[in-house]
Amino acid sequence: MNKAIVSALAAAALLTGCNQGAPAPEKTAQQLMAEDVQPTAEIYWNAVGHVSELVDGVPVERDIRPQTDAEWQAVRDAATHIVELAELLQTPGYAQERGEDWVEISQSLADVGRLAEQAAESRDPEKVFEVGGTMYNVCSACHQAYPPAEGLPPDVPAGDPPA
Repeated sequence: MNKAIVSALAAAALLTGCNQGAPAPEKTAQQLMAEDVQPTAEIYWNAVGHVSELVDGVPVERDIRPQTDAEWQAVRDAATHIVELAELLQTPGYAQERGEDWVEISQSLADVGRLAEQAAESRDPEKVFEVGGTMYNVCSACHQAYPPAEGLPPDVPAGDPPA
């Protein structure tokens, strides 16, 4: 067989393979959100905050913030994992058959995840808190466009804010 025919057949085979669609992901988008994105975001969200509570009838105020190198690393690792998950959500297996805004929202989550990494790296609790609010807004925007009505475990109501 001549080289031109072999090249044409190889190109046709490659194009045929490309047209078969994206491989199906291991989890549905809802499962990925409930099992991976939400718990990872909660690690980040719960890393800093302020609590006011009554202890034996006395108001007690306390700040929540990472204290050790390992605690700060856990916050940074959560932010890094958010970036990875957001990038996964942009792959054809998740983005296919969804609107253009799916990729834009997923990219926004990756962008805010990178800001979260920087905030954790700087060990600035106020910045971690601020970026956490931005991350929450990105998640809320996605839930508005793509309500998480199915695929959630029974103990995780759709649309609940983080703890």
